[in-house]
Amino acid sequence: MAPVDAPGSASRPSAGAGWRWALAAAVLAGVAVSGALAAYADAHPGDGAALYTLWFGTMVEAKAWLATGAVALLAVQLVTALAMYGRLPGVRGAPPWVAWTHRWSGVAAFGLTLPVAFACVWSLGLEDSPTRVLVHSAAGCLLFGAFTVKMLALRVRSLPGWVLPLLGGTVLALLALAWTTSALWWFARGTP
Repeated sequence: MAPVDAPGSASRPSAGAGWRWALAAAVLAGVAVSGALAAYADAHPGDGAALYTLWFGTMVEAKAWLATGAVALLAVQLVTALAMYGRLPGVRGAPPWVAWTHRWSGVAAFGLTLPVAFACVWSLGLEDSPTRVLVHSAAGCLLFGAFTVKMLALRVRSLPGWVLPLLGGTVLALLALAWTTSALWWFARGTP
């Protein structure tokens, strides 16, 4: 059972089908974001030039570590979401700081993904070979579309309680897939 103050809480009054239209508009916006990223990355194949390295040796290394930081913060997102929705075993009621931690760990995770996405779209472009790279490219574009849907859905009144956890889980799964097919693969190769 979701707590009364949880976003998308099942305890919200239903406003008929209005939430369906608002959610459909959010999904259309997410499709537009994903499509725009993919179209731009495909039209701009990139030259592979390093746009930044920060304090890392290469842009790829910087991207791998920034994405890893985002995945770590999404683990915080998952735990705090479970706490807010009363789904952590042995935990009854989430303290007020849990919602704050959930919100700001999400902001930080999103912030870490921006330079990664920028380098992918601008410097590397959309690739379709090998399959791992195609899956990574698709997951990255879909991730930002799913994030758009989730952020817009947060503002929709009277959503059923299952919508936000589903959207949050989708964002988490897409980031995990993008990370697994890039950063984890890069770390596993032992590339310096």
